[in-house]
Amino acid sequence: MRVLHPLLVGASFNAIIVQAQPWERPLMQAWSADGITFNTPAIFQDSSGVPSVIRWRGDTLIATFQWFQQPNPSPSWDRVAVKFSYDNGANWTVPAPIIINGYPSIYQRPFDPTLALLGGDSLRIYFSSSEGMPPVIGLDSTVNTYSAVSTDGINYQFEPGARVDVLDNRVIDPAVIRFGPGWHYAAPAGAPQDGAYHYLSPNGIDFNTVPMIPSDAMHNWTGNYMVESPNELRFYGAGQNGVWYNSSPNGGTWDGYVNTNIMGGDPSVVKVADNSYLIVFVGQPYAMGLDGPAAASAEVSVVPVPARDRLRIVNGSSVVSYLILSMAGASLQEGRPMNGMIDVQRIPAGAHLLQLHDAEGERTTLRIMKD
Repeated sequence: MRVLHPLLVGASFNAIIVQAQPWERPLMQAWSADGITFNTPAIFQDSSGVPSVIRWRGDTLIATFQWFQQPNPSPSWDRVAVKFSYDNGANWTVPAPIIINGYPSIYQRPFDPTLALLGGDSLRIYFSSSEGMPPVIGLDSTVNTYSAVSTDGINYQFEPGARVDVLDNRVIDPAVIRFGPGWHYAAPAGAPQDGAYHYLSPNGIDFNTVPMIPSDAMHNWTGNYMVESPNELRFYGAGQNGVWYNSSPNGGTWDGYVNTNIMGGDPSVVKVADNSYLIVFVGQPYAMGLDGPAAASAEVSVVPVPARDRLRIVNGSSVVSYLILSMAGASLQEGRPMNGMIDVQRIPAGAHLLQLHDAEGERTTLRIMKD
């Protein structure tokens, strides 16, 4: 779910971590042979949330998510973005913000995206929005589910009208999939024990309400559908004990919760092949902002946070140079670490970005704080 909060300029990192803002969380990815037990997660995309991953055009995977890359504002801050993989998820393109043609200028910026396949090479993106900005942190009964269609995954055409509109409540975090004879829509009704709204559609456009999906306080129906087989629809969600899934033969009756070994939220699972599942989910808050999957494996960090005079690079024996940038992207200082230390006395107080470069040309980006 998108959370609307002002950026905490000048605040300490401890305060930011406690707030757990969307831009302080990474999207993680992991693999599994059964969709239950996954291997060690790695970073999929820094400073992002609300993922949806599907197979498209046979050999292509496409992922959409809410992107919070600095600076704020910018085309990458709080925008719906997509990434593509042409090798079954082993490698991904850099994020690209989507473009929705014909989108009403008075509507709130799209958020909480989810993808669904159409016929041929087309796909549809469903998302939350409203006509104008609601007064209560962007989430009240004027927030509905809308949609747009695309043939390239980046450029979409807006489809007028709301797909789902609950008159006395907001509908956020939609999940939509075509299964069996029609389309299924689910969205959390509120607290986990409130269950989820459930709608059916013959065409993915006109949805009709059907009995809600029941739940309990331990299982939040915020996540995504996945077709396991022609006779099994799964929904992956999250709760106090981590990510779970539930199976259904028809999208209306559910067999029971199965826990995975993943701790996180907003999961999306795609079945890449028999005995091969990829999960993308929202990970735990982190103190330093990493700059993509390659940086995750490096495990490089800096201390102290915040710093007054010097920064010490931890696990950075391969670092040969650095560049310090303002949050707006202006260069503040560059050089080479001396015995693993960086002098920061001359840079201004506040939050900045530190780029560390190794001899192979790999880059790790960390968010630092100067007292």
